[in-house]
Amino acid sequence: MRTLYGRHSTRVLRFLIRLVRDQSRAEDLMSDAFFDVWRQASRFEGRSSVSTWILSIARFKALSSMRRPGERELESEIAEAVEDEADTPEVVAQKASKAEALRRCLGQLSAEHREVVDLVYYHERSVEEASQILGVPAATVKTRMFYARKRLAELMAAAGLERGWP
Repeated sequence: MRTLYGRHSTRVLRFLIRLVRDQSRAEDLMSDAFFDVWRQASRFEGRSSVSTWILSIARFKALSSMRRPGERELESEIAEAVEDEADTPEVVAQKASKAEALRRCLGQLSAEHREVVDLVYYHERSVEEASQILGVPAATVKTRMFYARKRLAELMAAAGLERGWP
């Protein structure tokens, strides 16, 4: 379990932060998810990769927590930026500004579109793996990706953002 946690905890935490938009809540959900992984280990059938199985458990935990009455979605305050030491401070500032603008654009997507973009681009999941995690057909994942990219391009253009980094 220690090895499993070591290999997958960072990815699961980042996934949960993007879903629930609150780091402390995401950390709680991650603990719950790994506890379920421990309890349900005998149910793993090997039809998908272990990371796909863990992410689907984490997603279920996040969705369940967001459905609870009395809880509301919090503003996104979490931003991770890795600075390239070879860049000048000006380029770093431009990248940070553009990354923040991109996060704002991503935040304007519907939950379904944000979720698909997160799985495919940030977690590098295939369409089939995203389909398994989300519990929808692969064609639905492809359709959501198409409309998510289209809407994201519109939002970025409206925000005056160009493709690529400075």
